[in-house]
Amino acid sequence: MKRSRINEVLTEGAAFMASHGVVLPPFADWAPETFRTRTDIGRITGARLGWDITDYGAGRFDEMGLFLFTLRNGELANLERGRGMVYAEKLLISQADQLSPMHTHIVKTEDIINRGGATLAIELYGSDDQGNFAEDRGGEVICDGIARRFAPGEVLKLAPGESITLQPGDWHAFWGEGGPVLIGEVSTVNDDLTDNIFREPIGRFAKVEEDEAPLRLLVSDYDDLPN
Repeated sequence: MKRSRINEVLTEGAAFMASHGVVLPPFADWAPETFRTRTDIGRITGARLGWDITDYGAGRFDEMGLFLFTLRNGELANLERGRGMVYAEKLLISQADQLSPMHTHIVKTEDIINRGGATLAIELYGSDDQGNFAEDRGGEVICDGIARRFAPGEVLKLAPGESITLQPGDWHAFWGEGGPVLIGEVSTVNDDLTDNIFREPIGRFAKVEEDEAPLRLLVSDYDDLPN
């Protein structure tokens, strides 16, 4: 994915969030040079807080991609101890018919919330006894406090304000229907490096082609920062 396209998506996404009254934390506006020179940001970079724009390595962002901003994130060690910062929060934007492909998580339980815009469509499948994708199994999810059974491949549609709770083993793909959707995600600790299990062998992060300077660093750029 070209850096110029990433810069464009980032600018458009920030404007879309602002149109829904979202105000991001100060580090959202830091220039790349600020990240390279400050010495007190280990908590931000270690937790991978910030901008995240992905085409899943497929090079077809408009068809299969996602815009994300991670606001806060705890540590797996806290989750294992059962105390401390055991939660995470993200904002996402899914464009109309832009697929976030079928996946599940091993550890993370998440609430996915339609925060505004169009309809959020979520396709669901259950798991087999080993936790693998099962095209013939449905399951049960919680939608705003109400248990709801789903058939294999059923597509649930969330209007603004509605939400769904997804547990490990709930296989899901999602996209905007009828326009872009601002999505909230509240979850247990998030580890994008190890806890995204995709049905198809794809990458979690974009492969960036540096055709112009970055407007803002992505969380995947933090690996190149000086120690």
